[in-house]
Amino acid sequence: MKIDLPNTTVSKIQKTLVHIREEGGAVALGRVLTLVVSTALGREEEAIEAANQASREHPMRVVIVSKNEGDIASPGRLDAQIRVGSDAGASEVIVLRAYGETAADEESLVTGLLLPDAPVVAWWPEAAPEKPSVSPLGRIAQRRITDAAAQKDPNGAIMALADSYAPGDTDFAWTRLTLWRNQLAAALDQPPFEPIAAVEVSGAFDSPSTVLLAAWLGLQLKVPVDVTTSPRATGSSGIHGVKLVRDSGTIELERSLVDVATLSMPGQPTHDLSLPRRNLRDCLAEELRRLDPDVLFGDVVKHGVAKLRERIAG
Repeated sequence: MKIDLPNTTVSKIQKTLVHIREEGGAVALGRVLTLVVSTALGREEEAIEAANQASREHPMRVVIVSKNEGDIASPGRLDAQIRVGSDAGASEVIVLRAYGETAADEESLVTGLLLPDAPVVAWWPEAAPEKPSVSPLGRIAQRRITDAAAQKDPNGAIMALADSYAPGDTDFAWTRLTLWRNQLAAALDQPPFEPIAAVEVSGAFDSPSTVLLAAWLGLQLKVPVDVTTSPRATGSSGIHGVKLVRDSGTIELERSLVDVATLSMPGQPTHDLSLPRRNLRDCLAEELRRLDPDVLFGDVVKHGVAKLRERIAG
């Protein structure tokens, strides 16, 4: 069910939500968090779809704030839409389309719509503030999710996050590494248990996940990491492969196909592994599983990326 509220106010939206609950169409009981999503006008549906799918694992209230950045010429107005039932997965979705001066204060728009005594997660699917933790939405959130791959300069966005990081920040470039990190850790859990002498990571030139993977390996293994990048071409986006060099031979994990990687280890047959590219729903659902700061991500982005940047600059 979708209820449109053109030219409305936050107070009217609250009253409509109360009426819906009284009619039995939706209840806030069982919602574990409020997800606040900041996006551009006309770009809401992809984020809503991902949130609806993730809500089956994390029942929540989703508040979408959409506006055109820098639009101060339009007359101030707030249009809203409330979605419940089959149109909202296991959540309830409130879409706020703000125009003109009404869009200037995102915090005021969403404060009255937050679930009481529930954690708040802020997500920027596309353009993100320079310092998420001090942005209007970031100030009210325990967790703040950005996506460097969606920025104009993906690698620059990760470097900037290394400088502005605050506990609670995270990025989908890190979430997309989960399967890679699991496979590499599993490979190193097998004999011979020799130290790694050097690491090589390859990927597309605009892949922030490649940068984070190299930073993580350098920080955990305490060895030099060489990063090789190539121009984006068909099938060559994201991470291409990793080589872990040790005395007995080299461990190679290479993804030459979209969803399949090849693992080669000395003295063992070559294995084909499922290593799909993760979609928005998977990334969002994983990030919502923890509402405390991701300490490992903090170390990687603050220290690992900094060391990698110094190595590249040198």
